[in-house]
Amino acid sequence: MKRILLPTDFSDNAFNAIRYALCLFRDEEVTFYLLNTFTPVSYHTGYLIENPAPYGMEDIAMINSKRDIERTEEKIKEEFNNPKHSFVRLSVFNTLIGEIKSVVEKYNIDLIVMGTKGATGAKEVFIGTHTMYTIKKVNCPVIAVPSGFEFEKPKDILFPTDYNLSIDNKYLPLVKEICDKYTCKLNILNAYSGVSLGVEQQKIKEDLDKYFKNNTHVFHIAEGVDVLEAVEDFQKKYKIDLLVMIHNKHSFFENLLFKPVINQVAYHTNIPFLVIPSKERIS
Repeated sequence: MKRILLPTDFSDNAFNAIRYALCLFRDEEVTFYLLNTFTPVSYHTGYLIENPAPYGMEDIAMINSKRDIERTEEKIKEEFNNPKHSFVRLSVFNTLIGEIKSVVEKYNIDLIVMGTKGATGAKEVFIGTHTMYTIKKVNCPVIAVPSGFEFEKPKDILFPTDYNLSIDNKYLPLVKEICDKYTCKLNILNAYSGVSLGVEQQKIKEDLDKYFKNNTHVFHIAEGVDVLEAVEDFQKKYKIDLLVMIHNKHSFFENLLFKPVINQVAYHTNIPFLVIPSKERIS
């Protein structure tokens, strides 16, 4: 049985990500962990005015969190009513990233699905702040679902890579599982900057070819552009339903993750984005 963490701040954006997760895994036995965290900055001042003593501020915040997370579960069951899905409600006084790390370890979480508003202006970063730091700090796969994205069965997956990855990564089967389930076409894209693949990179490419031998997959090369441009150009030519990346320790992913979106038409997360921690990060 899968264990999937669904952080929520009770916004439409967060529920949209929850809806995506429920649809993507509708045919699987899954335990979903609904997590809401609260800190002093999130206290409901109006509630405190209307409901003073005997509760302290932390007590009020806990009451509100538990109430709203129960309502979220009720809303889920009204919309989906899937007997294969069960839910655990978690309301915690803590920072979001700190609690996500704790929950992932405590409950052996397989995947985190969370919403992101993505980049909407020239000065904004690649993806939303909470999502960005979850990817950076938590060693667990994350699917970032952009605001307003309506679920579509993934048919074409884009997997940009520099072939600096481990075929033994314990989370790589998640990609294969999605490919198998939805009969996806996997597009493996390498941004070529004039330097040919090294011996080890070429071996990884061959290993990927073998690993996905039973799935439709195509290798692509984007010449003379960086990864961000290569992804953007690819999306202009083909309809992509899911973007997949390995979060390496070296600068390939970090440069992409923190690169400012300079141009309004530059690529940002307008499709779900699955990020898998590298084997080195996991260990």
